[in-house]
Amino acid sequence: MKKIPDTLVIAFSILVVFMILTWVIPAGEYQRVEKDGRMIVVPGSYQPTQQVPQNLGAVLLAPIRGFVSASEIIGFVLLIGGAFGIINATGAITASLQSIIQASANKPYLKKVIIPLVMFVFSLAGATFGMSEENLVFILITVPLAISLGYDSIVGVAIPFIATGAGFAGAFSNPFTIGIAQKIADVPIFSGWEYRLIVWFLMTVAAIIWVMAYANRVEKNPQYSMMYEIDRTVGWTESAHSAQLEFTFRRKLVLAIFFIGLILLIVGVSIWDWHINEIAALFLGMGIASAIAYRIKLDKMIDAFIHGAKDMVHASLVIALSKGILLIATDGKIIDTILYGVAGLMDGLPKFVTVEMMFFVQSFLNFFVPSGSGQAALTMPIMAPLSDLLGITRQTAVLAFQFGDGLSNMFIPTSGVTMGILAIAKIPYDIWIKWIWKLMLVFFLIAFLCLIPPVTMFEWT
Repeated sequence: MKKIPDTLVIAFSILVVFMILTWVIPAGEYQRVEKDGRMIVVPGSYQPTQQVPQNLGAVLLAPIRGFVSASEIIGFVLLIGGAFGIINATGAITASLQSIIQASANKPYLKKVIIPLVMFVFSLAGATFGMSEENLVFILITVPLAISLGYDSIVGVAIPFIATGAGFAGAFSNPFTIGIAQKIADVPIFSGWEYRLIVWFLMTVAAIIWVMAYANRVEKNPQYSMMYEIDRTVGWTESAHSAQLEFTFRRKLVLAIFFIGLILLIVGVSIWDWHINEIAALFLGMGIASAIAYRIKLDKMIDAFIHGAKDMVHASLVIALSKGILLIATDGKIIDTILYGVAGLMDGLPKFVTVEMMFFVQSFLNFFVPSGSGQAALTMPIMAPLSDLLGITRQTAVLAFQFGDGLSNMFIPTSGVTMGILAIAKIPYDIWIKWIWKLMLVFFLIAFLCLIPPVTMFEWT
């Protein structure tokens, strides 16, 4: 079997490619002005600038600069890993998973309900309060759960990540994408939710059906899994099928602390405007509370924390490199040139073709700006007036942005969240692409079809 390149090798190779592109693509910049605390692009202000080609020194500096730029999310990953190290040391999660397995063995229909129900909840989280980085937390739960149920680590990743991605792309009240994009486009905040609700439902159903179909095939034939060999070498299988643990009162108490923490997470993100720092603090507190409840000695708690954080080092390196790629492109001043070039391609095309071009342009640009709010601030000042000139409603332009940002986030290698999740789950990037590309075709087809009615059947304002 041919050895698969490590994710770090792939990320570094992309970094080198971007360095080369800064020598090939002309440099240019749009003027930007501050509006509501965000820097937005001034339409029609693009000007070529002096070429700023990046060299080998910039490539070597990119990883450490990536660490600095992504320090919050890297610190978040390490602290979450440490907190889960403490929680896992109590055996509470393993004991509860074993209880679920036993229940599904006694009542097989429960097994078929677990994945759709959990995916529905994650999709709703992506559609309403824009869950994204939080997925890094749940991978440590859903991967062992999926393997315990007879599936694989891909199913474990897909349960939160694909569901959240589908919800994010088909969102109807995501403040980080729809809210910002509509505000920049001067469209009433969260207007047009009725049609977006239909879109969200279609995306979510497609995600659940696809993941369930794959899970059923893996259950019938474990060797069908693309991760069959790797799951057995990285330890997921052994941890999922470890010796039966008694679900004691103390373990139930730790699980109660864990679920209270998840409720606080949902409330904090959706109501109290929590971000990465607050979530990291929450899980650190959960880890400490779990240690106290289970009466773990201080030195054992520290060892468990260090062991859990150590498991996240690879993911942290991948996140830093992914951020370094974007820094190379930004320093080389090629992002605005790419934006200017692709926007010009849409001039003079029929409406239904133009709106699809908008979608593909947003998908392409998300490779360079894998941030919903960041991409909205970069592209909507141009796409909104452009949609006026092309006879497309701004509401439809926002939907094209929403699709382009949300769907491509599930596979682009410049997304720290995507690469971090794959690193945590020990899934090589090329295997993920082999698994997800057909699903992405389905998602893109749904997006393609959903963009047609607003420009052919009704005026969506």
